[in-house]
Amino acid sequence: MENLNVLQPVAGAVLAASTQRSVGIVLVVLLALAGVALLWFNSRAARPELGAELELAPNRKPYYPDEDLEGRVLDRVLLLALILIALIAVGLPAYWLAEPGRQSGAEENYESDTGQFANQGAGLFAASAAGGLGCADCHGSAGQGGVRQHILLNPEGEFVAQVNWNAPAVNAATLRYDDDELRYILNYGRPGTPMAAWGAPGGGPLTTQQIDHLIRYLHTIERDPDEVKADVTAEVGRSLEAGEFESLGEAVFNYGRFSGADSGTYSCARCHTMGFSYGDPQAEGGGGTIGPPLRDGYTLRRFPAPQDHIDFVTEGSEQGAGYGVNGQGTGRMPGFGQMLTEDQIAAVVEYERGL
Repeated sequence: MENLNVLQPVAGAVLAASTQRSVGIVLVVLLALAGVALLWFNSRAARPELGAELELAPNRKPYYPDEDLEGRVLDRVLLLALILIALIAVGLPAYWLAEPGRQSGAEENYESDTGQFANQGAGLFAASAAGGLGCADCHGSAGQGGVRQHILLNPEGEFVAQVNWNAPAVNAATLRYDDDELRYILNYGRPGTPMAAWGAPGGGPLTTQQIDHLIRYLHTIERDPDEVKADVTAEVGRSLEAGEFESLGEAVFNYGRFSGADSGTYSCARCHTMGFSYGDPQAEGGGGTIGPPLRDGYTLRRFPAPQDHIDFVTEGSEQGAGYGVNGQGTGRMPGFGQMLTEDQIAAVVEYERGL
């Protein structure tokens, strides 16, 4: 029933658009038929071209007598004009009567998670073999995460190694970032990772509208927050039971390191530990990479009050907004409040503050 309720606005929009299109097609067909009929009548009324050209020249041959010209001919033309005027007078209002509904239907179709524009986003997200951009090649067909080969370069641009990079799951990206933050990532990519700049502002091939299509599609594959929390809790519990980590906070920080669960998407180490994304973590416990290093008391200096630290991990950063002591948000720090429980966030904050 819920799916039917979601589809009703879209179905109404499609019906309204189809009705208006049908009215327009009928108008065009009727006008075309009227034109064909006029040509047929004119050809039937034409005189046969027999005799000298001098007699057939338009300025030489006799035309209708006044009785015919001002009688049946004039009546026929006026009748035809009246029919066309009546057709236009009735047809145009009928066509434009549906315009407000068409506009609102188009807006609903654009905003709907199952509408035409979401489907365009699905087409862009699809694997390159299926004619898409290839987002699915890295992030999985359903956004569940995947693996991508990547070449590591040193600061001089020289080859270092070829690695298998765990591309994050994006079926919960909308739980971690708002649309503006997703737009920034899509536009400018993630330097130093396989995530390239796709938007025109970052030198990529996609227009603003195409980026919006992708963001809208990400909303259609968004996972339920409770399901994500349940999966994270199960994986963290498994890793602790297996003895992979010594504390809850360490297990959350390094989520998926040994199992590859969700490509490690919900871990802190993805951004704060060099090499974590390709299975070679260096300076474990927050040595820094995309995100800043968290070792040697960094978090204590940035967040003297533990609750401020907890709030930051829960909500993430906001572009240009201040946080902690002299911190200014970029929007690249996701909020984990919809993926981790309060106990898990408190535990990972305690772990970070002890690094």
